[in-house]
Amino acid sequence: MANISPIGSRETVAESLASFSTENQSWLALLMDNPTSDDLLLDGLHLYLDQASEAKFLNSLKLQKCGEWIGGTAPTRLQIRLMEAAKSSQHPAYAAFRDGLTRSGGLERAYPKV
Repeated sequence: MANISPIGSRETVAESLASFSTENQSWLALLMDNPTSDDLLLDGLHLYLDQASEAKFLNSLKLQKCGEWIGGTAPTRLQIRLMEAAKSSQHPAYAAFRDGLTRSGGLERAYPKV
């Protein structure tokens, strides 16, 4: 499985997060299963959040839902990197995504408090 190259591009990941259909969620979950695709996934996430921050209309509920889904679906190895991506800007789009990510509890499940 280590020799599998990621299929897609950062634009494909951003489009999948933006449309957020069931098929795209399945594809993103498969992408998260492959550790070699981590950088591709995070690059696409940054592009998605950048596009959301430049949009004329901020759909904060959609961004929260996306953050909650990713936080609940992503494996342990991605949780800190997802939170770093969510905290990389103070724009309301990033804040909405960060709220959903926090609400998912993924970081707490990955690294429980002692």
